[in-house]
Amino acid sequence: MTELILNPDIMQKLREELNKRIGGEGSLEEAEILEIPYLQFVLKESMRLHLVSPFLLPRKTMTNVKLNGYIIPKNTPVMINAWAIARDSDSWQNPTKFTPERFLSSEIEYKGQNFSFLPFGSGRRICPGIRLAERVMGLILMSLVSQFDWKLPNNMLPKDVDMDDTFGVLSQKATPLLLIPTTINN
Repeated sequence: MTELILNPDIMQKLREELNKRIGGEGSLEEAEILEIPYLQFVLKESMRLHLVSPFLLPRKTMTNVKLNGYIIPKNTPVMINAWAIARDSDSWQNPTKFTPERFLSSEIEYKGQNFSFLPFGSGRRICPGIRLAERVMGLILMSLVSQFDWKLPNNMLPKDVDMDDTFGVLSQKATPLLLIPTTINN
């Protein structure tokens, strides 16, 4: 929601796509959420920039490995910094800018096969809740954007929103986002 508040044009574009898709019915089947392209682009971009866990589960090297001139001995614990990968300018143009359209012509998926985008990890240790998460996140964002207008409290300006995160096993906003909802009358 923070990125949408800071990018009202993106929120409006998402709202328009949702209104076209939902129409007068006001609801969708669970599987249909995955068929709304711009909603999926916004979710992917949100997951790229704001990972729940900045590091993937630790692993151990199975053999001695030489990487960029360094020897990593067998059985060395290693952690993958998914946060840094998601901001790598070799993989992403303007990596710190919230740009859902980057996924428009991209085949990049978050299901663990593309190693520049790993919000759920990959391989045997991929998050077992991936299917639930993709539907629940889509359902929640669809409901929030299609049913409500959002504004910052106390005449706060978007430039004053704290975008800092705290990092640990999980990351979260350092300062929680406070918004005021107003029901949209369709």
